[in-house]
Amino acid sequence: MTRTIVIAGGTTGMGRAIALDRLRRGDRVVAIGRSETNARELAEAAAEEDRRRLTFLRADLSTLAENDRVAAEIASSHGAIDALVLCANRHNRARTTTADGLEATFALYYLSRFLLGEALREQLADGGGVVVNVAAPGIKAGSVRWDDLQFERGYRGLKAQLQAGRLNDLLGVGFAAAHGADSPIRYVLFHPGFTRSGTASLSPPARTLIRLLGAVAALSPARAVEPILPLLDDPPHAPLTAIDRGRPVSLDLPTFDPGDARRLRALTEELVSRLRQRGCYSIATPTEAVNQAT
Repeated sequence: MTRTIVIAGGTTGMGRAIALDRLRRGDRVVAIGRSETNARELAEAAAEEDRRRLTFLRADLSTLAENDRVAAEIASSHGAIDALVLCANRHNRARTTTADGLEATFALYYLSRFLLGEALREQLADGGGVVVNVAAPGIKAGSVRWDDLQFERGYRGLKAQLQAGRLNDLLGVGFAAAHGADSPIRYVLFHPGFTRSGTASLSPPARTLIRLLGAVAALSPARAVEPILPLLDDPPHAPLTAIDRGRPVSLDLPTFDPGDARRLRALTEELVSRLRQRGCYSIATPTEAVNQAT
C-alpha cells in the first residue's frame, strides 16, 4: 500500500534518510526544505523510478506564512496523510529574529512544529496518521523561560535549543490532550541520540569538536532513523509516546507536566492569533512545489 509521508526538514540529515527509505518502499514523500540544491541532491540519490513519488516544497518554516502556505498546498494536493515527520531545526550562535519578529530557534524548532501539526490534523486523522517529532524527550537539562520565551535577555544558542526541546515535550502533551484519546492520530516524541548532522551554523571551535566527536561516537543519519522507520508503519497505540534511543521515556517526568502543556498551548495560540490579527507576517518566497521527476 502506497503511503503519504510529509517530512519537514526532509532534504538533509535524518529527514533525508527517512525520505530515501520511504521512496525505496514505494511511498509518496513530500519533503519540505529551504534549499533547492539539497532537494536536487535528494532526488539524485533516489532511484529514477522513485523520483516521480517525490515532491519538494521550498519553504522557510521559521515564518508563519510559509507554514500556512505549505500546509495549504499539502492539504489541497494530497488526501490522507499517513505520517508527519518533524525534523527541521537549526542552531543559531547569535540571537536571530524571523520576519515575524520571533526568536529563530523558538520559531523553527518549536512553533513550526505546532503549526504544521495543527494545520494538517484533518489529513492525519483521515489517514490514521502518526506525528513523529524528532527532538529530545525527557531531557532534564535546560528550562522553560516563561517570562522570556523569545530569549530577549541573555541569549545563548545552546540554552535556546534546550528550551525548544522542553517546549516540544509540552507540545506533544498538549496535542494529545487537545485532540483527545479517541483521536486516530498518534504523537511520538523521539530522541535519536548523538547524530552526525550539519555543523555550518556552529562556531569554528565547536564545529571542529563536533566533527571529531562525530567521527568516533555519533550515528550516521541513516543509522539514527532506523528506530523511527517502524513507527511510520505501525505507530504505538497510545495517543502520546516518548522514546529516547529506542527506550521508552516515562510521561510522568516533570518535563511532560500537563499544566505546563496547557499553559504553553494557550500562550502559543494567543501569539499566533495576535500576529495574524496584526498582519505581521508575509509570504517571503513565491509558492513553489517541484516534482523532482520533471
